[in-house]
Amino acid sequence: MDAVLRAAAIYFAVLVLFRLAGRRTLSELTTFDFVLLLIIGEATQQALLGDDFSLTNSVLVIVSLISLNIGLSLIKRQFPGFGKYMDGEPMLIVEYGKFLEQRASKSRVDVNDILEAARYTQGLERLDQIKFAILEKDGKISIIPNQ
Repeated sequence: MDAVLRAAAIYFAVLVLFRLAGRRTLSELTTFDFVLLLIIGEATQQALLGDDFSLTNSVLVIVSLISLNIGLSLIKRQFPGFGKYMDGEPMLIVEYGKFLEQRASKSRVDVNDILEAARYTQGLERLDQIKFAILEKDGKISIIPNQ
């Protein structure tokens, strides 16, 4: 039972930390982000398994984590408000070529991020060519060009 409680505690702690870190944290991993995830993985492994490195304990921890993940997905489906809180909602960050600075700074997105997404997805070069830029729940930026 100790392993299940440790698994639940680590699961929720990491979930909350990544939610606080914001959407853009996991959308495109840099080398720094990848190294950080490796270190977090090693640190959580120690906390999850404790002193018991048996196969039984490892399987119990894995089953607990998967069960928590499935349980949360069912709760999010049943209670959409909880899902919005956990995953966030798409956020408009450019409207008719105007950069919405307050929203963008809250999400740690700058003009260069928007212009990069515009170049990659639509071949656009300037903000005035963008009708809407939307920061999606997964951290990617969707661009809708002016017609």
